[in-house]
Amino acid sequence: MPTNRRDFLQTTSTVATTASAAWLFASNSIADDKPKSDGDRISVAVIGPGGMGMNHTLQLASNKSVRIAYVCDVDEQRAARAAEAVTKGSGLAPKIVKDMRQVLDDKEIKAVWIATPDHWHAPAAILAANAGKHVYVEKPCSHNLREGRLMIEAARRNNVVMQVGTQSRSTAHVIKAMDKLKSGVIGEILVAKAWNSQRRGTIGKQQPSDPPKHLDYDTWLGPATFVPYQSNFLPGIWRWWHHFGCGDIGNDGVHDIDIARWGLGVETHPTRIAALGAKCHFDDDQQFPDTQYIAFEYAAASKAGRPKQLIFEQRIWSPYVQEGYENGDAYYGTDGMMIFGKIGSYKLYGPRNKLIEESTGGGPDLAAHHANFLDCIQSGARPNADIEINHLSTALCHLGNIATRVDRVIHFDPVTEQIAGDADASKLLKRDYREHWGTPKG
Repeated sequence: MPTNRRDFLQTTSTVATTASAAWLFASNSIADDKPKSDGDRISVAVIGPGGMGMNHTLQLASNKSVRIAYVCDVDEQRAARAAEAVTKGSGLAPKIVKDMRQVLDDKEIKAVWIATPDHWHAPAAILAANAGKHVYVEKPCSHNLREGRLMIEAARRNNVVMQVGTQSRSTAHVIKAMDKLKSGVIGEILVAKAWNSQRRGTIGKQQPSDPPKHLDYDTWLGPATFVPYQSNFLPGIWRWWHHFGCGDIGNDGVHDIDIARWGLGVETHPTRIAALGAKCHFDDDQQFPDTQYIAFEYAAASKAGRPKQLIFEQRIWSPYVQEGYENGDAYYGTDGMMIFGKIGSYKLYGPRNKLIEESTGGGPDLAAHHANFLDCIQSGARPNADIEINHLSTALCHLGNIATRVDRVIHFDPVTEQIAGDADASKLLKRDYREHWGTPKG
């Protein structure tokens, strides 16, 4: 059935609201308002300044330590809106381009913010790192697991900072909660659970059509294998297509998966992954499950040498919240548990559900995450959401999706990053590219 206007607006509004959460809760505590001359500002560019990219644009336009010299977008209308926002917020008009190579060729650009669709995250980040630019790239850091490893190699080879847009890594109340868990207040944590339980809209069913004149569709596709344009690819709806996105597990789920892995205290990949997933609710063109359950097992991760587990649940048709949060985490320790929400609070429980402590806090702190990135550019330190940290979390999204698609348990080697004895699953660790200047090498 075709997408009606109400459903389409519901879908795009939901995506925009999710992407905007970090901006709405951005901190004003960061010392980014110290007056600086234009010459003292760091010249940066925003590549993909729509959706979450616009939140970055607005935040950076008000940051006196940077100057947005470029906005780069293949959509002329989005580029124009972003340029207007920069001019209004900073008093300095940026250049507008649609080919990121023009940005990367400019030696004055020190850092780039990449908020493109998922299939461009790794190609753009690798190109930028190879051009000597520091990189802030949106989550999920990669479209497939192999790309994540190539991103780490590019960042280290070129000695650049590469921060991923999981803002909770720089958010005070999240850090406080993780410190509590590390202190042993609920004993040894053996299981962590993350959930993505919210109400999305249908993307409907559409047929291929001509792209709008203001969109350079060929450049939007980049190195991805060519598929004809459909009106339910954009804006933001590409997330539900295998060619371009990682499903909602890679969109919203990756935030909570990252926090779950952080609290569980595992710094490697899982060895075994089991998953179930299906479209239980939506009858539309979405290619990813709307309902998904995944179990990740980390061999010999506990103090006793026994496994730890990380569980992910997804229901993107839910009209209710789970444990008080649409998106949240739970940690199960030998002496208690914690229920945590990245936008809200946490509750610590001891044996028999005795409430030990309750804490409230704001949402993900975008300004703090920007500040951490900029500080690391100056100091050379690794950022809070360094590419190597986020690769481990984003890889869970990829492995979970692979296990769901092949419909069987997969066995993964954390060192070689290969799937043993399963050719079909192994093929999904990377993707096919067309011949294109953006195709990652390696």
